Amino acid sequence: MLNIGDKAPEFTLEDKDGKTVSLSDFAGKKVVLYFYPKDNTPGCTRQACAFAHRHDDFTSKQVVVIGVSKDSTASHLKFAEKYQLPFVLLSDPEHTVIEAYGA
Repeated sequence: MLNIGDKAPEFTLEDKDGKTVSLSDFAGKKVVLYFYPKDNTPGCTRQACAFAHRHDDFTSKQVVVIGVSKDSTASHLKFAEKYQLPFVLLSDPEHTVIEAYGA
């Protein structure tokens, strides 16, 4: 579990397009990193759509939104397309990052 003031653990995962994304890719930017259990479930869909609805507010403040779950990149791609999610979705099938962040 992370505590206030802890440095965010570095990670590298694949996004919905199979592209490798690292936390360090966003150095110098503010990042909202959120974890969710599963694509296309009611609660997770509401959460993702809420981030999508406010995406312009985040980007206008130079904030990057990144969602992480154990789902596959293919599942993330379908989820993002179905709900027009304009932010990064990362696949963590081994739960490495999920556990590192205590999610």
